[in-house]
Order: sequence, then structure tokens, then C-alpha cells
Amino acid sequence: MIPRYTPDDFRDLWSDQTKYQTWLEVELAACEAMEDADLVPKGAAASIRSQNVVPDVEAIDEIEKRTRHDVIAFLTHVEEKAGEPARWLHRGMTSSDVLDTGLALLLVRAADELLARTDGLVAALAGRAKEHARTPMIGRSHGIHAEPVTFGVVLAGHLAEIKRGRARLSAGREEIAVGKIAGAVGTYAHLSPEIESSALGKLGLRPETVSTQVVARDRHAAFFSSLGLLAAGIERLATNVRHWQRNEVGEAEEKFRQGQKGSSAMPHKRNPVLSENLCGLARIVRSAVTPALENVALWHERDISHSSVERMIAPDATATLAFMIDRARGLVEGLVVYPERCKENLERTGGLFFSEAIMLKLVGKGLGRQQAYEIVQRSAMKAFTTEGDFRSLLGQDDEVKKHLNADELDRCFDLEHALRHADTIVARALEA
Repeated sequence: MIPRYTPDDFRDLWSDQTKYQTWLEVELAACEAMEDADLVPKGAAASIRSQNVVPDVEAIDEIEKRTRHDVIAFLTHVEEKAGEPARWLHRGMTSSDVLDTGLALLLVRAADELLARTDGLVAALAGRAKEHARTPMIGRSHGIHAEPVTFGVVLAGHLAEIKRGRARLSAGREEIAVGKIAGAVGTYAHLSPEIESSALGKLGLRPETVSTQVVARDRHAAFFSSLGLLAAGIERLATNVRHWQRNEVGEAEEKFRQGQKGSSAMPHKRNPVLSENLCGLARIVRSAVTPALENVALWHERDISHSSVERMIAPDATATLAFMIDRARGLVEGLVVYPERCKENLERTGGLFFSEAIMLKLVGKGLGRQQAYEIVQRSAMKAFTTEGDFRSLLGQDDEVKKHLNADELDRCFDLEHALRHADTIVARALEA
């Protein structure tokens, strides 16, 4: 994580202070469950809590320099601070009981923050989609004019995608809300499933179905994949904004704020910097997916190859996505749309986008589809190379005149008819 792209709440979430405090929560929950099972003296956890132990990061780091083991360093420090009752902590447990359960707690908290932020982005997209449900613009395929859409329909597509991303993230949160307190290789040799269930219940987690020394990493892979997909959805939105803002297009642009500067050399510049930034950051979030997948195949009951990876990707991917969601929401809320330019671009080809309507009309008159296609394409290609107006060229074509009168041909050039379902599409995205 770097400060530029790390929201304050995620900086605090992934701090060493929060990590060690979370480990202490896990140890105390396990200790209380063992008290209930008469494995440790009653009141041990309460006695430790009464000491108000606040883990000292620097002190733990100093111990780790000697022990070269972070969990042992942590436990040593807690015993120094809490005294005799702390000897009952970690009974029958292995380091991964603390590490994996602690990581689950942090990932769940991260997911909750991301879900709340995504709700804001969803609301912003919904509002703008409704606002522009009837704002006509040209739809493009391969970057080339295709058929009419509305700006609201386009935003509704992004809305639906972000909603799916939220659903995947929510599922990923449930997937990762799993811990283990099952001992060295998951067999409860010195514990019991009941102790594990009780301890994890206090923490709001479920037990891993079958743990080894660790929680299975396919869960983490699913979670990071959900982050990558949500980031990709934001990138697709940002890519469209970058296109719309091009001078040659000019259909929408990022809000340019008072005092903002676009270039150190060119005072006239207004660049889509927010959108470009989002596209770059999406690569960072997606880059966590492959390592998370590669972490699934650990040796036997566990090796340590996943540990270094997760220490990096968990903070980086979640914090970066949080920043992206915040930025994307601001981008959508401030997006400046130019309906007149949308209309101007729509009309740039003189109605060429009605070619399918004419072809289908000819098919309805009894022509074969390919024959109708060739008849319409003949006039379309002339219009495309500025040899005439598309409507006029069609009206002069003998084959067209043989099957369509002027009134029937005019009705094919009906924008309202082409966009008659726009409100339905937007409503469907809003209700999904």
C-alpha cells in the first residue's frame, strides 16, 4: 500500500497494530471456549482482558528479531504484559489457527467496507442512468457507429455489471468468513470441534469444513477473484469515459474543477485523468488474482509459500479497490454529459444506422435476407463515401422502390421507434 491510493480506514485496517489486536481477539475467544470446556482455569481470559493489553508493535518486532517467528514474538509480548494468566493462551493451537482466523476477520472487515462503498457507486450510476434514460446517442461496435442507444441505457449496462460485481463480492465475503482453531494439522489433537465452533462463533466466523494446518486457499482465490472482477467492471466504465471525452467525440467528460490544471505545458488541456487512473489501478487489483490462485496448491497439510503473497496482496488489493470505488463514484456523480453533441454524432452518418430497419422491411416484403442486405448495402456504401444522402439514395434505388413506397421508407427512419424500449432496459437494471 502507498498513501496516495490508500483510504484512511484501510490504512488503519491493515496496520500492524490492528493485526496484533486481531490476533489477541482470536486468542481470547479461543481461551474463553477452552474455559467452557474445562481445559483452562475459569477467568483466565477475563484476567487478561482486565490488563487492557495493547500490543506494542515495536516491542513485538524486537522480540521477533530474536525468535524469527512472529506469532511466538506476539505471544511472548502478551505474556510479558498480562502476566501468569497468559500462559493459558494458545493451548493446543498452532500459529495458523491465529494467522488464518485473524486474516479472515480482516478480510471480512475489508469486504464490508468495500460493499458499503459499492452501494454508493450503484446509487450514483442509478441516478445518472435515470437522468439520461431518454438521451439518444450512437451505439458503437468495434468503435464504429452501429445503431442508436441512449446514454442512460449505456450507464444502465455499467450499473448492472457493478451490481453483479457487488453480488460476487458479497459471496466472496461469505466464502472467506471462515477460520480454524483445530491444531497443528486440523485434527483437534488437543482441542475439539466444539471448542473451535464456540470460539469462532464469538468472532462471527464459521469453522473450515476440513482444515489442514490452514484454511483451504480456494476460498481466498474466490475472494480475490471477486475483487478483480469488480475492478474490471470499473475499468470498463472508465474506458468509455476516456472515449467520450476525446475532442473528436465530446459526448461526456470528467468534471473539470476550479483551479484544476491539465498539463504543465499546455494550458488548454482537460484530460480524463481520473478514468486513466482507474484503468491503471484495475491492473493492480487484477494482479492479485493469479497469485491467489497459485496459493491453492500448498504441499500436504501446509507449506509457507502462500504467506508472503497474502501479506502483500490482501492490503494492496482491498485498499486499492476501495480507492477505485470512491473515485469511480465521484467520476459518475460529476460526469458532464453533452446531449447536443450526442445528437450531433448520432446524425453524423445521415441515418445510416437505420440500415437494418430497411433490410428487415424488405425481408417482410418477401425478399431473401441476403438479397435485401445487398440492396441496402449498395446505397449505404455510397452514402458512406459521401456519394449522396442515404435516404435519397434508397429512394432512387429501383429495387427499393419496387417494394417500398416513400411513406414506408420514411417510417424506417424513426428514432423513437428504435429507442422505444430504452426506459424498460433502464428500469430492468435499476430493479435487478
